[in-house]
Amino acid sequence: MHKVLIITYYWPPSGGAGVQRWLKFVKYLREFGWEPVIYTPSNAEYPLIDDTLSKDIPAGVEVIRTPIWEPYEFYKKITGKKSSAKVNSGFLNHKRSPGFIEKLSVWIRGNLFIPDARKFWIKPSVNFLNNYLKEHPVDAIVSTGPPHSMHLIAMELKERLNIPWLADFRDPWTDIDYYKDMKISAFADRKHKRLELKTIKGCSAMVVVSRDMKVNYELMGANNVNQITNGYDSDDMNVQNVVRDAKFSISHIGTLPPSLNLKGLWKVLSELSDELPNFRKNLEIKLIGKVDNSITDDISAFNLANQFTNIEYVSHDKAALLMKQSVILLLAINKDSPNAKGILTGKIFEYLASGRPIFAIGPSDGDLAQILKESEAGFISEYDDLEGIKKTVLMMYDKYLGNDLNNSPKGIEKYSRKNLTAELARVLNKMLEA
Repeated sequence: MHKVLIITYYWPPSGGAGVQRWLKFVKYLREFGWEPVIYTPSNAEYPLIDDTLSKDIPAGVEVIRTPIWEPYEFYKKITGKKSSAKVNSGFLNHKRSPGFIEKLSVWIRGNLFIPDARKFWIKPSVNFLNNYLKEHPVDAIVSTGPPHSMHLIAMELKERLNIPWLADFRDPWTDIDYYKDMKISAFADRKHKRLELKTIKGCSAMVVVSRDMKVNYELMGANNVNQITNGYDSDDMNVQNVVRDAKFSISHIGTLPPSLNLKGLWKVLSELSDELPNFRKNLEIKLIGKVDNSITDDISAFNLANQFTNIEYVSHDKAALLMKQSVILLLAINKDSPNAKGILTGKIFEYLASGRPIFAIGPSDGDLAQILKESEAGFISEYDDLEGIKKTVLMMYDKYLGNDLNNSPKGIEKYSRKNLTAELARVLNKMLEA
């Protein structure tokens, strides 16, 4: 049995999307000849907590936790937030007009905390793990980001101890959709890009989640780039006694920052509510997760407040039930992201496994569109194609009225977490052979 050290910021009790990928890999790694050891902070500032995820940690897996210092306590003090308040991710905002302090903190985040606010954990982690690994050797190291500080810990360990290192990019570094929102200076931009390039050229192998990311990083000079998508766990989706929503429910599960405000869809739904008998009465817009104020404001502006339900956050188990109950599952890709064509959110694969029709709004020639086409699991419209959005909604609504809105996605077994872990094990094995 080989042993692998996994350096990850997100780990239970963290909730949300960031924790899922490596939690599920760890769940199945032993079946493919690898014993995982987890290195994670003991006191991280997680925006979401989900205690139900701990059940997926295999018995006896070693989890090493050391303290981390993050600047969020200082940020909360100067912005008047309670110490117990959670710091939102993805520039989601509950204030309609962020003040000077909030804007300044964003600038500091992008220009002084490079690569991210977890940078202060790099040096103590390297020192701790350098000593730990001399006494408890491993065959490989994995770092997963964001936060990309995790890669810098692994990089230093590889240089010191010459242990093969796999860098996993759940999201890109400087191509991520909110990079431009951090008001990054030319100097800071050069430093971010220099560290990114050093990471992708210094690791023994890379794993990325989409075809587009693989192409982009290879163009930047990365070698041994492997695509392993996110996926679904059959255990999670085995929900019994599901009662389908009676209304024409269009549900989105997950955080909705301002960059994912689907104004075109709200406009179309408003028009159909005025044009079609009973459409307004039948419609329900269900947004499950944290939602930016700009989105709720626009939904109200389009006279859809009475058709709107927001459930702030639910456990992963409850999210699976809500997916299966929904009539339609909504998915959005940020059209302004530099890598929009390559974005494959984790939820798409659970959407596939839920068996409900998917309505996506994003690039019609991207990786997501390809998966929807191959699986015959849903439909995609471009952001600004209001005619296409309206046509698709009408088609789905007609099927809903005829009780004929069903879905049997094809060929999705390759996205099961167990099969994806087998792919990961092959990458790790190949890395050892190099």
